[in-house]
Amino acid sequence: MQKLLSGIHHFQREVFAAKRQLFQSLASGQQPLALLITCSDSRIDPNLITQTEPGELFVIRNAGNIVPPYKAGVGGEAATIEYAVNVLKVSDVIICGHSQCGAMGGLLQPESVKDLPSVSQWLKFASDTKRIIDENYAHILESPARLTATVEENVLVQLEHLQTHPSVDRAVRENRLGVHGWVYKFETGEIFAYDVDAHEFLPLTSDQVEATTKQ
Repeated sequence: MQKLLSGIHHFQREVFAAKRQLFQSLASGQQPLALLITCSDSRIDPNLITQTEPGELFVIRNAGNIVPPYKAGVGGEAATIEYAVNVLKVSDVIICGHSQCGAMGGLLQPESVKDLPSVSQWLKFASDTKRIIDENYAHILESPARLTATVEENVLVQLEHLQTHPSVDRAVRENRLGVHGWVYKFETGEIFAYDVDAHEFLPLTSDQVEATTKQ
């Protein structure tokens, strides 16, 4: 706790003071560039890896960067997506998974979360990911490779869930919203983006951004 308190004091003295004008301007509203949906994992800092300032990212974080399909009913994810797309008018939505994801590890090994009923219930929204892995990746038994495949497939499954939300579906059809799938490898700092033409995750470059799932 002391580290957090010291950090707050440093922020107030140094960071806020240096960016006072920015923070004051945010009092009048926000116009984020994108909605980023990522994992709660403490090893991920969305603003750090994208080098964005306060007010530039609208963020949803949960275990496994999961987006329940619209039919699942009203929840925090659905409400935030709707607000970001319909009110804030973000131009892009990104679902970002990451290496060594504990939630995806739990999906592969349900026995590891059997004493966590809420986690087990939540991971049902990634059941299609588990099915895809079981049906198509039986040849990959090595744990790290299987986990990596699960992280990637889950991003694609959650992108499908995302587009069941009416606000997203409508904005994509009107060509005013792009949806993207990323995987962040925190141990190297690399980000891989799903390329719809190549049907695989490729290292993110400025050119490759345009080839991601912008529909």
